[in-house]
Amino acid sequence: MKSNRLKNKNIVITGASSGIGERISFLVAEQGARPILLARNSQQLLEISMKIKENTGVDSLFYKLDVSDTDAVEAVFQEILAEVGTIDVLINNAGFGKFDHAVDATLTETKEMFAVNVVGLIACTKMVLPAMIAGNNGHIINIASQAGKLATPKSSVYSATKHAVLGFTNSLRLEVASANIQVTSVNPGPIRTRFFDIADQSGNYAKSVDRFMLDPDDVARKIVKVIFTPKRELNLPRWMSIGTVLYTLFPTTFEKVGGKALFKK
Repeated sequence: MKSNRLKNKNIVITGASSGIGERISFLVAEQGARPILLARNSQQLLEISMKIKENTGVDSLFYKLDVSDTDAVEAVFQEILAEVGTIDVLINNAGFGKFDHAVDATLTETKEMFAVNVVGLIACTKMVLPAMIAGNNGHIINIASQAGKLATPKSSVYSATKHAVLGFTNSLRLEVASANIQVTSVNPGPIRTRFFDIADQSGNYAKSVDRFMLDPDDVARKIVKVIFTPKRELNLPRWMSIGTVLYTLFPTTFEKVGGKALFKK
């Protein structure tokens, strides 16, 4: 039996044109919510929106948006609010990474990663906060990463962006607690999506961790399950989060014992 928890809720999903963002869109529609899809590829969004209507009967909305363009973020969210009135849930899923040693990472790539992964996420969040606070309700879910807790070689810039996301998320949770707004960080390990087309162009990392790759459908289901719950963090897989705890407690020992495992990239 389907839950009515999400029925008639407006759920904005950034990075909705592929991967877990696309899968989340279908899952929330199946529960009666209206997904509002944001991504840079409008053609893919159109196709997904049509499939959602065909499969679930739900009319979704979609808008072309590059979250690194903060002026566009403001314009698009104002358009969304004018159209639907209320945004009940924001899932900040848009992001990308590129694995390089710090000495090789270009400043252009560094700025681009921070613009999308951090500034874009904050910009989208700021657009929904005033109404959520005024309405004393809402949920913001930020897709971070285990890399935001445990940095490894060749992920210095990407890890830095996800550390920033976690810092922002944890502070925001405290700031809006009295307004009945839930704030959740999702910290997955590697997921079998197109993320690695850019992040790992050699394909070596994806091959080395293939057996540990998370299924995007399973990740999406777990994310949807925590909507409107007081879940502080969703760590996937659970065993990987144990490593981050050990690293926090015993960083020097962990780095020595971890050895080759930390150099998968």
